Amino acid sequence: QVQLQESGPGLVKPSQTLSLTCAVSGRSITTNYYYWNWIRQPPGKGLEWIGYISYSGSTYYSPSLKSRASISRDTSKNQFTLQLSSVTPEDTAVYYCARDLVPDYWGKGTQVTVSS
Repeated sequence: QVQLQESGPGLVKPSQTLSLTCAVSGRSITTNYYYWNWIRQPPGKGLEWIGYISYSGSTYYSPSLKSRASISRDTSKNQFTLQLSSVTPEDTAVYYCARDLVPDYWGKGTQVTVSS
C-alpha cells in the first residue's frame, strides 16, 4: 500500500519561501516509471497542478508557477520537497502530494496560509 504524507509550516509570511515535504512509504520514489506531483486547491477553487519530479529526478512545472516553484527529492529518505518562493496570499491553499500523471495515490493534504 502506497502512502503519502505532507508536512510543513501551516503559516508563511508574504514574500517568504514556502517549503513542504512529502514522505512516501510503500514504494520507492525511484521506481520506474512513477511521477510524484504537487497539487494545490485554493479556498473555493479547483485543483491546480504545480509540478512533478519523476522516478529519474527530472522535473516539470506548470508554466504559471515555473518561475517560483522548485521540486527536489531525498532518495535516502524516500521523500520529495516543494519550495515556492515569493509567496503572496493568493498562494493560500491546501497542498497535496500525489503519485503519477493521473494520480492514483494522494496525501491527505496540508493547509498553508500566507499571511502577515
